[in-house]
Amino acid sequence: MKKLLILFTLFTPQFIFSQQDSTNKTEEVIFDGIAETMPEYPGGQAEMIKFIIKNIEYPTIAQENNISGKVYVRFVVEKDGNISDIKVVRGVSPELDQEAIRVIKMMPKWKPGTQRGEPVRVTFTLPINFTLK
Repeated sequence: MKKLLILFTLFTPQFIFSQQDSTNKTEEVIFDGIAETMPEYPGGQAEMIKFIIKNIEYPTIAQENNISGKVYVRFVVEKDGNISDIKVVRGVSPELDQEAIRVIKMMPKWKPGTQRGEPVRVTFTLPINFTLK
């Protein structure tokens, strides 16, 4: 029987905030940097990794075909802590890509990030490494 090894690396944050121009139109701006308070998975990164390990299932067809690799999933932690805009930005196979998305969709609300005391939208890219041993 093949053993499964699923590895996680640190996520890369990007921050999205609204700004108004002189015509009072609000537009979304993405910038790289550090928010005053970063969004946090309930219990922190270690709990997020435990959640993913507990809930992820290596697709049978991927196992049978010896498909492995790193799926990069990007998602937004909204101002209210919900997860939205989940996308695979670099995939491996449809089966592994969909499994990574499925588990991200299951995540509970996060503690949102703030900038200048106001909640901000934060985009994370989370690599999930599917490895067969």
